[in-house]
Amino acid sequence: MRALVISGGGSKGAFAGGVAQYLTEELGYCYDLFVGTSTGSLLITHLALNKTQKIKEVYTSVNQRSIFNNCPFTVKKEKHGQMEIGINHFNVFKNLMRGRKTFGDSKNLRKLISNAITIEEFEKLKKSAKEVVVTVSNLSLNKVEYKSINDFNYEDFCDWIWISCNYTPFMSLVKKEGCEYADGGFGSMVPIEEAIKRGATTVDVIVLETEVTHFNRMPSKNVFSLITNMHSYMADRIEKQNIRIGKFAANHNDAIINLYYTPTVLTTNSLIFDKKKMHLWWEQGFNFAKRKNIELNEIKE
Repeated sequence: MRALVISGGGSKGAFAGGVAQYLTEELGYCYDLFVGTSTGSLLITHLALNKTQKIKEVYTSVNQRSIFNNCPFTVKKEKHGQMEIGINHFNVFKNLMRGRKTFGDSKNLRKLISNAITIEEFEKLKKSAKEVVVTVSNLSLNKVEYKSINDFNYEDFCDWIWISCNYTPFMSLVKKEGCEYADGGFGSMVPIEEAIKRGATTVDVIVLETEVTHFNRMPSKNVFSLITNMHSYMADRIEKQNIRIGKFAANHNDAIINLYYTPTVLTTNSLIFDKKKMHLWWEQGFNFAKRKNIELNEIKE
């Protein structure tokens, strides 16, 4: 069984889309299992349907308004060309006055998911032999959960995709089935082990970080940049742990893992959705996967 695993990474998911496009369309890989976390969860349904062009058009055209119905931050360009987030005090205050538990709300993303995935597409995929699994963090029970398309109806599965992407406290905290849920990346950034547990013998893994740390973060400018830096630090630790555990599981189950890291630092803030950059990252992902496989073939020869 061959599986495709896509890590979390916000706007950097565009790079993963390009890599996946090359693997499926150029190399002709047929996957039985798709497992995604956060931004990876947004991609895998259409990849399983072989509708790469559709998800590319959707994915590379989103902006802050596509995600947030109440965006808690502003985006501004710093002196050195880096994009930084500032606090939108009015929107944060408005959210807190409404009794919300987060700084912002991401209900527009839930609408986008429903518009992107039709009921007909959902039913077609559910009847197929392919399995699509998204990762969510159950904050109430303090555990990671994996939600398979085979176990839910259309509305519920769209909810789980949305929940998997909700990067709290900037995005919505969702209460479902009596529990509070948030971004799957808080518990399992790169769910390789889950793919192997479900029977995968070959796993192609797209990791939306560089293999080696290439930069030191700029000093925090405000409480939001501090929180994003902290989240990024914790995500990096979780990611490395997930990969170590995944490699261990692969060794004990005679499974093969193929890792695709980003070759360069794409962005220091994956909450910023820039259409031009995301379109470029998609093309970079495609070309990177092409180069990597050419190099591997040359080594084998």
